[in-house]
Amino acid sequence: MAMSNSAAQAAAKVVGREQLGRAVAEARGAGRRVVFTNGCFDILHIGHVRYLADARALGDLLVVGLNSDASVRRLKGERRPLVPQDERAEMLAHLAAVDLVCIFDEDTPDELIKVVRPDVHAKGGDYRADDLPEAPLVRSLGGQVVIVPLVEGRSTTLIVNRILSVYGAEP
Repeated sequence: MAMSNSAAQAAAKVVGREQLGRAVAEARGAGRRVVFTNGCFDILHIGHVRYLADARALGDLLVVGLNSDASVRRLKGERRPLVPQDERAEMLAHLAAVDLVCIFDEDTPDELIKVVRPDVHAKGGDYRADDLPEAPLVRSLGGQVVIVPLVEGRSTTLIVNRILSVYGAEP
């Protein structure tokens, strides 16, 4: 089955590390401010969308590091992710705020941060800049860490628990 034009455009935004490095270097060469964020983005919800839009507003190019399925399992447990990495990557790539998506298999985004060398590393308001393990690396590369306000009451865990509650299963 042929890919639609929009699916092809989204697929072009999902890149490997080498392509990511070239794209970021090109953007930086054009004077663009590079913003990086990362996460699992297992069930995409309004909190994610607002967070990504706010992160994109901090610069000219938003790069999203997406935890691989194996990485999500190590971080969130064997029952996650609910949505496979390729589908999560494509959904993120369809968002106007997102310029590039790169899947990473490590438990932390450090190796991607070394590739991107972001001007800004954005994280959600459920974090504190001083508590982020990657904050010293970002700062050592000349970037700043910005905490984007959290959308209260919106999370993948809450959605999963609500589905289980509504359909009679225990979380």
